[in-house]
Amino acid sequence: MLPFHAVVKDDFSAVNQLIIDRLHSDVALVENIGHYLVEAGGKRLRPLMVLLTANALGLQQTNSAPINSAQQHIDLATIIEFIHTATLLHDDVVDMSNLRRGRPTANAEWGNAPSVLVGDFLYSRAFQMMVNIGNMDIMAILSDTTNVIAEGEVQQLVNAKDPNVDEVNYFTVIDKKTAVLFASACEVAAVLCKATAEQRVALRTYGSKVGTAFQLVDDALDYTGDAATLGKNVGADLAEGKPTLPLIYAMRTGTKEQAEIIANAIRGGDASQLQTILAIVHRTGAMDYTLECAREHVRLAIEQLQHLPDNIYTQAMRQVAEFSLARTY
Repeated sequence: MLPFHAVVKDDFSAVNQLIIDRLHSDVALVENIGHYLVEAGGKRLRPLMVLLTANALGLQQTNSAPINSAQQHIDLATIIEFIHTATLLHDDVVDMSNLRRGRPTANAEWGNAPSVLVGDFLYSRAFQMMVNIGNMDIMAILSDTTNVIAEGEVQQLVNAKDPNVDEVNYFTVIDKKTAVLFASACEVAAVLCKATAEQRVALRTYGSKVGTAFQLVDDALDYTGDAATLGKNVGADLAEGKPTLPLIYAMRTGTKEQAEIIANAIRGGDASQLQTILAIVHRTGAMDYTLECAREHVRLAIEQLQHLPDNIYTQAMRQVAEFSLARTY
């Protein structure tokens, strides 16, 4: 457990138990795949956003029950995790991935069809839980979020093997595919706590900026990490023909020959020249550029925390932002 998880340790235990409880199904395969995914662990940053935000704002609760007694933040954190896990199941099928978090993906273990269908089960279970919360504002945020995520996935699919994807297009996909769920995790917790309009905007911005930084570093790690630490194959993005920021910048600033090497690799989804491309990425300063973009997003995220009460939960939110930049996995 990372240090910033510790301040909401009891809440996290409750979330983990609720995940298990809500995975119940009369169909054994649903539970088998669900438990396999839960046991794989992961950083669980998205549900963490819900828990930290709710507790940071919970100190402001007046004339109503404390947020912890209502337990709805536990439900929301579980909902966010179910939505995220569903996207991972679908992603791995689309990307034909066979390794995640150091273990075979669900589709590698059970096949594509069960993975897609269990992903659908998790989406629908998340919406059942939303209905139980009974807050239309929260339902609107999360239904819009799932729609935007799906749109981002389709856009990423369109972008695959296209070396002409520019930086604007790349950031649009990041915003839809990754940042929006971080943003929504913070915003729904703000709605639950009856935060001010200013706080709600600040929290959504915070989550979005952290999510963007997280994805930028993830894309950088695909060219700087190692499989044992990452829990996935290095160069996987290149093998899938994904034009991520390190490659986009390297093609834009490198020589014509360097750009063509990268462009051909993207077109063919070919990682056979990974070492050559790694050298180009570093020589052109593409890695430094990518990480500097991530640093700026972290700075903007932390800036938003001035709108929240100063407590251990807000301090932990700062640590989460810093972790998204400093992480190696």
